[in-house]
Amino acid sequence: MGNEYIFFDEAIREQFVHFIASHNIACTVRPDPMEGFIVELPEDLADDMEAVIEDKYEALLDAQRDLVNAAEEEDVADVMGVTVTLPDGQPCLVRLPAVYGRRLVELFTFEEIHALVTLIAHNANNPVEGPLCRK
Repeated sequence: MGNEYIFFDEAIREQFVHFIASHNIACTVRPDPMEGFIVELPEDLADDMEAVIEDKYEALLDAQRDLVNAAEEEDVADVMGVTVTLPDGQPCLVRLPAVYGRRLVELFTFEEIHALVTLIAHNANNPVEGPLCRK
């Protein structure tokens, strides 16, 4: 599985896909089982290219959020969507309250957030008995 990016607005997704294509990077687009679209990129991208892609994705997320806020006006419930890979390999979207999402993106990349919540899902499904620390 490559790097995955979720979008809820088709036009914003297309902006991202065109941006990716302009850098001669192949991607696949598929509907998210819960809502929206997932754009998947190869895993083996150069670090500097991943940084450029992350910057573009964050800018598009801001635009996506602004569209949602404008559409829902005062009844907006700010959330952050994090794609999680469940222990059976199935991807799903976990919605986090915006207050947690903002704090996470201040400290972690989207790949690190995905890895963290995937690890939590794995450990919740396969709990380890006994003390936390072992010698």
